[in-house]
Amino acid sequence: MRLTALLVAPLLLAPGTAKRKTDRPLDHLPPNVEVLTRFGERADFSPDGRRVAFMAKSFGDAFVIDLDTREIRCLTCNVPGAAFLRVMHLASGDYLLIGPDRFEDVQRSRSRDNELWFLGREPGSRPVRLGRKMSEGAAVSKRSTKIAFAVGHAQDASIPDGGTQLVVADLDASGDKPTLKGERVVFASDGPGCYLEAQDFFDEDRRLTYSCYEPEGKASAWTLDLATGERVNHSAAIGFYNEAEGIFPDGEHTCVESDHQSRVFGDPASFRNIDVWKLRLDGTGRGFTRLTTFNDHEGWKASNPVVSPSGRLMAFQVGRTADEAGVGYGILLLRLD
Repeated sequence: MRLTALLVAPLLLAPGTAKRKTDRPLDHLPPNVEVLTRFGERADFSPDGRRVAFMAKSFGDAFVIDLDTREIRCLTCNVPGAAFLRVMHLASGDYLLIGPDRFEDVQRSRSRDNELWFLGREPGSRPVRLGRKMSEGAAVSKRSTKIAFAVGHAQDASIPDGGTQLVVADLDASGDKPTLKGERVVFASDGPGCYLEAQDFFDEDRRLTYSCYEPEGKASAWTLDLATGERVNHSAAIGFYNEAEGIFPDGEHTCVESDHQSRVFGDPASFRNIDVWKLRLDGTGRGFTRLTTFNDHEGWKASNPVVSPSGRLMAFQVGRTADEAGVGYGILLLRLD
C-alpha cells in the first residue's frame, strides 16, 4: 500500500525510545478511513459485501448495517436479555451467533457457557441453539455450509485441561431445526503452550487460518491444510503477539492483530497494545505491512479487522488498551488500494 513507508518507518527507532501521542486517533483519521458507526464491535461482511453485521457490545445485541443506505437494523432486539458476543454471516444469508444463553459473569459466560446459535435472515427470527459449546470465535465459510471452531476443557471435560481442539462441521439449516453435521477434529493442542482459535477458511475452503495463544502474552498466526494436515506458522519470524484475523480474498494475505509496533515503546508482548497489520501467508514473516496507527496514541488500539469479498474495504473497530479483547467503541472502514 501507499502508506507502507510512512507507517513502518517508526520501527527503525531503538526499542523503548519512542513516546506515544496524547490525542485521540479518531481526530486525525487518514483520508482512506471513515467512521461507519459510533458504537459496536466485531464486524463481519456479508458474502456480497453490501452489509456489515456487528455487535452493539460484548454480551449484547447483534446489528447489521447496509453500506449503501447506512440503515442499521437490530437482529436480536426481540430476545430479552440478549447476551451474545459475536454475529457472523452465513453463505445462505442467515447468521451464526456466538454467546451464552444468559449472562452470569464475564469469565464463565465467555468461556464455560459460550455456544453456537443459528439465526434466520427473516426479520423477527429467533435464535436457535445448535447444542454446541465452543471457545472464542468461529471460522465461517462465505461459499458453503462449513464452519470451524475451537473446543477446550471448559466446554468439554473430556479434553485435557489446557488443551484445545479445532473442529470442522457443516451447518445444515435445510430441515425444521438447524443442526451441525459431520463434526471432525482437524487438529488438537494437548497443552497450554498453544490455545487454539479458528479464524477463516480460504483456498475454496481447503485451508484454515487460526491463532495459537502462547505463554507470556504471545500469539502466532497459522494456517492448516484440511486435506493434508500441514501446518505453517506464518509469524514465527516476527514474534511477540500476532493474532490471525480477517483473510484477504486472494488467499495470500491475512489481517493480523499485532503488537509489533509497540517494540519502539518498550512494551511487553500483549493483546492490549495492538494495531492492524497485513501479513503475507508465505511463512517468512517478511511481507508484513502496518495498516492502522491507533496504538501510536496513548490508550488506544485498532482491532478485529475483516476484509470485504472484493478486497476493497476493511472494517475494524476502535478500542481502548485497558479493555479486554474484543471490546470496541465503533466500526470504521478503511479503503484498500
